[in-house]
Amino acid sequence: MEFGALALIPIAVVLVVAISTKRAAEALFLGSVVAAIIYAVGTGGGSWYTAWWTTVEPWGWAEGTGWFDVLINTVGGYIYYAILFGMFGAIIRILDMTGAAAGFATVATRFANSRKKTLFTTFILGIIIFIDDYLNAFGVGVAMRPLSDKLKISREFLAYVINTTGAAVCILVPVSSWAAVYAGNLDATQESAPLFDTVISGIDAYTRSIPYMVYSWAALAVCLLFIFKVIPLFGGMKKAEERVALTGRIFPDWYYDEEGKTEEEREKAELEEQTRKSAGWWNFAVPVVSIIVFALVQKFVLNAEIDLVMLVIIAVLIAGVMLIAQKKLKIGEFANSIVSGFKDMAYVTILVMFAWVLQAFNDLLGLTPWVIESVEPILSPALLPMIAFIVVGALAFATGSFWGVAAISFPIILPLAKSMGVDIFLTIGVIAGATAFGSHACFYSDAVTVTAAATGIRNIDYAKTALPLICVGAALSIVIYLILGFAMAP
Repeated sequence: MEFGALALIPIAVVLVVAISTKRAAEALFLGSVVAAIIYAVGTGGGSWYTAWWTTVEPWGWAEGTGWFDVLINTVGGYIYYAILFGMFGAIIRILDMTGAAAGFATVATRFANSRKKTLFTTFILGIIIFIDDYLNAFGVGVAMRPLSDKLKISREFLAYVINTTGAAVCILVPVSSWAAVYAGNLDATQESAPLFDTVISGIDAYTRSIPYMVYSWAALAVCLLFIFKVIPLFGGMKKAEERVALTGRIFPDWYYDEEGKTEEEREKAELEEQTRKSAGWWNFAVPVVSIIVFALVQKFVLNAEIDLVMLVIIAVLIAGVMLIAQKKLKIGEFANSIVSGFKDMAYVTILVMFAWVLQAFNDLLGLTPWVIESVEPILSPALLPMIAFIVVGALAFATGSFWGVAAISFPIILPLAKSMGVDIFLTIGVIAGATAFGSHACFYSDAVTVTAAATGIRNIDYAKTALPLICVGAALSIVIYLILGFAMAP
């Protein structure tokens, strides 16, 4: 069955529920259930029962398309990420509770001794850690939040700067995880539909399209303009910064108890009262830098895919050994920190899992192909770049599936662009930039979820404060793509 516009209903449910309740995980759960019901009815199941699971007559279970089926299949492939998030939580706990992060912040203050310098340092670190957006969010978030707290920068603003240098930077560097995936997609697309008059590899085509990844360039430029106050903050981010200036509260108001403390601050105060010591900056730097070093070794020396779980486990072990040897941490406390880290990341894990379930149903409902095919009749060579950016960006934002949207968009949009005489490198840049926008803007995506976890806020806090700022870069990109479309039209 062709679901058509019905495929939009689950996404609409997610957005409405998330905005009205300010709870992202519950919105994703409800949206995925609605999607399961639509799919079951549309494929002839026609009952509430078949919306939840698919059975084999008369006994047993099938690997079907009911909600529970998709959930189980998703969880099976999701264990890697559950462990990854848990180990992120563990090392954040260890570095915070032992004072290692505070020790690093004390040293860093000598160089980044003002709000602007601290935010700019955060920006530069995000560019340096270009290999992977997860690694970017984790490394920069853990490194900079103690220093940003000391200089009274709202966690929302910190999260915006960190996530701006996530996918937006990774997608501009041809040796990142994003570039590898997209180059593979381009190779696959060319096998079925030749795009060039001469043979060009996927990575070469990708590299030549980097200048046209307008959103990434615009997002980075706009972020710098906000950091240096060339463009004044507005909307929710302005309110967050005013809150810090007036009250000193770096977190959203609802994080605080009657005494004006967060749970994190209370735990830290208890630990400081017990130990009254802080670990040296090297106890922070060595584990964090080890992740980056081993990632580079995996990528460029071993020529292998980066295994973040292994890297973070190594970092946790390095931190544990160093701190236990210095008697800053007991073995029992080290073990408890790992357990507590997994607990801290429970909400993150659940949220991303439900996002994956929703993505699976979006694929079953044919959301992306339907939207792209629906706008084809109104396309012209001059308008294709702008419209493609809007459509692919909206799909990436709505679905939270960036590599998936790109994998579907390349074989549909690129042959269409070739038939219309539109520059292929420009079109590749449009699709890549649009998915970078999705990663930057979608508040229930894995990238935003990791960023929110690394900075200690919730996804909905990010949405309320960062989205208005992100729209500035998106609007600028739309204008530029409109200009490029007419300037480069055949």
